[in-house]
Amino acid sequence: MDDLGDLGAFLQSRRAHVPPESVGVIVGGRRRVAGLRREELAHLAGVSVDYYTRLEQGRATQPSEQVLDALSRALQLDDVAREHLHKLARRRNRRPQPTSYPATTRPHLRQLLDTMSEYPAMILNHRIDVLAYNRLAGLLYCDLDQVPVDDRNLARMIFLDADRFDLYADRPSCTADTVAHLRHAVGEFPDDPELVALIGELSIGSRRFSELWAAAEVSVRGHGSQRLRHPMVGMITLHQERFMLPDGSGQELITLIPEPGSIDEDNLRLLANLGADGTGAPRSRPSADRFAPTDRISDGELSF
Repeated sequence: MDDLGDLGAFLQSRRAHVPPESVGVIVGGRRRVAGLRREELAHLAGVSVDYYTRLEQGRATQPSEQVLDALSRALQLDDVAREHLHKLARRRNRRPQPTSYPATTRPHLRQLLDTMSEYPAMILNHRIDVLAYNRLAGLLYCDLDQVPVDDRNLARMIFLDADRFDLYADRPSCTADTVAHLRHAVGEFPDDPELVALIGELSIGSRRFSELWAAAEVSVRGHGSQRLRHPMVGMITLHQERFMLPDGSGQELITLIPEPGSIDEDNLRLLANLGADGTGAPRSRPSADRFAPTDRISDGELSF
């Protein structure tokens, strides 16, 4: 696993994923490296090979905004990845950031979740720890009430407990989104030791995670459809919206809503009436530990 805050490692990984033909580089004979060579990328970005080499090796500091934008274009980065590149480059000059982040949510936010009783809703942090959720979200995510508080992390559940947590219909896309989200989180919260520990744990415990992390894709997803294969009600498609809380905590509100009048809405209503044992008995209100603080990080995903 590369250094989470290493600009050079990010550049090298992204360079390896640019097909030479896609940027007009004529390929002749066998190549010893995947993607672009250093000299090819330097030429495309309009910088000297020596400077780019020093930048990738960590021997050049404080690249200009113009150089970073040129490298972003040459590497075919989207807006999120370009911003991530700029943040990595600015890391040496930024002020120290907090090394701990709230593990609980404000009482009024928890109250808000309970008022949203018709649709699943939860609050996640940047590590994709599930900090709070309403009753329907607990049912939808394979009975979160039965998961120990410290293990309520979507990434860990996806990559390290896949046999039990096989919820996502499009698992390849889900795992890729999750890793890209965590890569983005590293740029946003570089001083979080729990995030570093989480990524190390996932890299050791999951070959799929390690392969995706090496690809260095970075993204953040605001909304979109999510197809779930629930063991109690079958396939269900929901529209996901994400709302970042404006307090700098890294927490966000997630809502999942079915298309009005659809079979998905019927399935969600059926799920709301089922007990955790699948007998159809109405489920009682979860105990207060549903909102207990989370001390450790766990897996995370972007398509949660």
